Amino acid sequence: MSSGTPEVSIVFPCLNEEATVGSSIAKARRALEEAGLDGEIVVCDNGSTDNSCRIAREAGARVVHEPRQGYGYALRRGIEEAQGQYIVIADADDTYDLGALPRFLEPLRQGYQFVVGDRFTGGIQPGAMPWLHQHLGTPLLSLILRLLFGASVADSQCGMRAFSREAYHKMRLRTTGMEFASEMLVNAMRANLAIAQAPVRYYPRQGASKLRSFRDGWRHLRFMLLYSPAYLYWLPGGLMFALGLLILAALTPGPLYIGGRAIDLHMQVVGAMLTILGFQLGSLGLYARTYALTEGFEEHDALLEAFYRRFTLERGILVGALLLLIGLTGDGYIVWRWTSSGFGSLDQVRLAIFGLTFIVVGSQIVFSSFLLSLMGIRHIHER
Repeated sequence: MSSGTPEVSIVFPCLNEEATVGSSIAKARRALEEAGLDGEIVVCDNGSTDNSCRIAREAGARVVHEPRQGYGYALRRGIEEAQGQYIVIADADDTYDLGALPRFLEPLRQGYQFVVGDRFTGGIQPGAMPWLHQHLGTPLLSLILRLLFGASVADSQCGMRAFSREAYHKMRLRTTGMEFASEMLVNAMRANLAIAQAPVRYYPRQGASKLRSFRDGWRHLRFMLLYSPAYLYWLPGGLMFALGLLILAALTPGPLYIGGRAIDLHMQVVGAMLTILGFQLGSLGLYARTYALTEGFEEHDALLEAFYRRFTLERGILVGALLLLIGLTGDGYIVWRWTSSGFGSLDQVRLAIFGLTFIVVGSQIVFSSFLLSLMGIRHIHER
């Protein structure tokens, strides 16, 4: 190992891995020597209460500490402390074949910026991965990642990865737990990094796993949904809004008869609910994307910026006021009919539902316009 700036840093997050951290470091050192690489090994201790730190130091690793517990916290600190031009991350549980190191570095030297391991191609040894993870959890999360973000990554949960220091800064990673693995992939795609895959063999770990299948799986899914408003907000919101308006338009003049059955007021109430709920979901998606852009979570969002080039507070108020006026006109007509009849009985429920729906949506547009302005529209215009 050179005393100067190393070419490669291998970073291990570590929490109570005294049974395997020594062998993981030994295999990493052997991989560096066999490949003729100038490198260092960094172990980021995440609050171990066993002998992990002592063993890591004795094995020749540089140990740094991160008191805040979490997979993301540990990796971020370890990566920030690393000095190499290229950074390779792997788990300290001796499950990854570190002899595959050259397969991770070669794409980086060829111009790729981020390399993800593929355990399915490399070979998952018997007992290395629970059946639920191997055949359902990991393939499903990888499929969702491809559907939501277009990434052609076969093994989205592989913990062995490599990237350049420049690519790490472009990914702007913020999460603290197991969802860090998904954030890294999502942000790499959003930063338009050139991504390659490298097969790596996966072995059974010693000791109890720290993974919690459903909790950690949900954290990955939650992160991907939060970063994909088109699927979380806009797609369901748009469908609800369109269907709701269609039902309102069809039933406001009178009941519909389909197959001899009357479709009447109860369905119109459903239409009003869908219209309002759909608009609210769409608004939440807009708030989420605006927040992500103005707070620096996103570098660029062409669709959102195109919207804001046309949007102003005054236009938002005008659109909301027009819808509000339509609703008030309908309800005003009901009041006029009621007073004209000498305050007798009323039979204007359809028009009342229609009018109230437009009053609610119009009011939401007016106040949403103010909220979006407060969230930094000026900043977006100046980008």
